[in-house]
Amino acid sequence: MNILVTGASGFIGQNLCVFLQEAGFNHIDKITRDDTEISIYEKVKTADFIFHLAGINRPKDENEFKIGNTNLTKSILNTLIECERRTPIVLTSSIQAELDNPYGVSKAGAEKAVIDYGKSTGAKTSIYRLPNVFGKWCRPNYNSAVATFCYNTLNDLPITINNPDAALNLVYIDDVCQSFVGLLSATSQTAEEYNQVEPVYQTTVGEVAALLAEFKESRESLISARVGEGFIRALYSTYISYLAPEQFAYDVTRHSDERGTFVEMLKTKDAGQFSFFTAHPGITRGGHYHHTKTEKFLVINGKASFKFRHISTGESYELIIDGKESRIVETAPGWSHDVTNIGDNELVVMLWANEIFDREKPDTVNFKV
Repeated sequence: MNILVTGASGFIGQNLCVFLQEAGFNHIDKITRDDTEISIYEKVKTADFIFHLAGINRPKDENEFKIGNTNLTKSILNTLIECERRTPIVLTSSIQAELDNPYGVSKAGAEKAVIDYGKSTGAKTSIYRLPNVFGKWCRPNYNSAVATFCYNTLNDLPITINNPDAALNLVYIDDVCQSFVGLLSATSQTAEEYNQVEPVYQTTVGEVAALLAEFKESRESLISARVGEGFIRALYSTYISYLAPEQFAYDVTRHSDERGTFVEMLKTKDAGQFSFFTAHPGITRGGHYHHTKTEKFLVINGKASFKFRHISTGESYELIIDGKESRIVETAPGWSHDVTNIGDNELVVMLWANEIFDREKPDTVNFKV
């Protein structure tokens, strides 16, 4: 199948081309601003499926709206009709197509052209009236508040918020692309039915700005937001995508003494924190118990003795763990524990605790094992 993507160098186009390739579609023609009328004609007439993403939204002259939105769409469809093709076409429109302004009128004109083409030829057509789309590669300081906020927050630039309660309806670029790719195997859809991308995230300008500020602060506090699912997952990924290569790395505090080093890496609001420590040969670390806190240890390098003593019964236990194994050692409340490097090399241990360390309530009581 020869797939044609117009606006292929744009935000949605770049992402869609990647998703198409990942889905196994290797014959992808692209139309960009560098194409001429002749090259557009040649690519359109050989297309087996068209994703028409190209359009104008920030012109210098309002007349460009009609040229880049309505007229370009009609030109593509007229080429198909002239070549007696019934090529399926997907049009990305806008919720503003319902508005009586130059941009909305031009988008409505493109929609009508696609609807008429579907009716006259019987070709499969799909129209997406997309709300604000966000995700990687969206151009900041252009027409996306999310992209601008992400870029400016990362780079310590001011962001302008006129009304923090202003509503934002957002769809994530990955969901858009997956929906589009799914059309290649979908059954026929009528052009009058506007396709929707799900989910649509309903938020506010103020909430987005606050979350981005929290993401930025996490490099200092080490406390991560709940970025594992839903809108916050998508927004965090978008935020991180605006990192310049020189921003990929950042420092965390090292606590070093004669025993070795302790470094905290990441803290979570509801799933504890991650850190690691080292110990020189013969060094013992720990020697305490917890009432509620629990921990998991993973020896990354070296050989360790984990000793335990029940603080009430006096029962004791010892585990010998080698870094060549992949074995988790878990501590239990009410058991004092320590870790000794019994090898010849530096001991390196990864540590997870089920809660963030609180200096006011450390839940850590010294007790010799």
